[in-house]
Amino acid sequence: MKKIQIYFMPGLGANPKIFEHISLPKDRFEIHLLEWKTPISLDESLKDYAKRMSKEIKHQNPILLGVSFGGVLVQEIAKIIAVKKIILVSSIKSHHEFPNRLKLLQKTKAYKFFPTKIIENFDKYKKYFLGDFLKKRADLYTLYLSVNDALYLKWAIYTLLHWQQDKISENILHIHGNNDHVFPSKHIHNFTQINNGTHVMILLKAKEISEIIIKSFN
Repeated sequence: MKKIQIYFMPGLGANPKIFEHISLPKDRFEIHLLEWKTPISLDESLKDYAKRMSKEIKHQNPILLGVSFGGVLVQEIAKIIAVKKIILVSSIKSHHEFPNRLKLLQKTKAYKFFPTKIIENFDKYKKYFLGDFLKKRADLYTLYLSVNDALYLKWAIYTLLHWQQDKISENILHIHGNNDHVFPSKHIHNFTQINNGTHVMILLKAKEISEIIIKSFN
């Protein structure tokens, strides 16, 4: 039986380790992990970035799965190459699904004050974290959110907040948590709900997400 080719794109600043708990039958699925590239410049359009990323996809009519901002990117890639299905996890399908606070960030341009330098040099700062809880959070950040180049972060934040997709792509499976505080589910339409799922449910609800993906191909 021909295997289903599925490409995974992590969220903003994240590396492919976030998918380590996703489990799909190896006799049916072949998983390919995509990684963020550094933008050519702050002015590189999402369309041009998607064109560069599309060259990493080596199979015809694949499945593209994207988490958060990675979900935005795979929708743009799907405008360039033919895909069998798009799977979104903790993401949005159009700018209409942005929560009001992100719309406010875009209008006020407050995102310009995001401390990219601290994120870029996170290892230098985390030694000052006190308490086991904060130290564990810092270790998780280092493990999963390792794409911390300042140019990338500035580009990604600006690009996400200025995404203007109006028409929703076809053939989308949207998996979303009802406790997502980045993209609250009250603004999301037509999705498969994960109860108590947060914005990082790709790590915490991997079993349920895996089951939904498998079921969608049965």
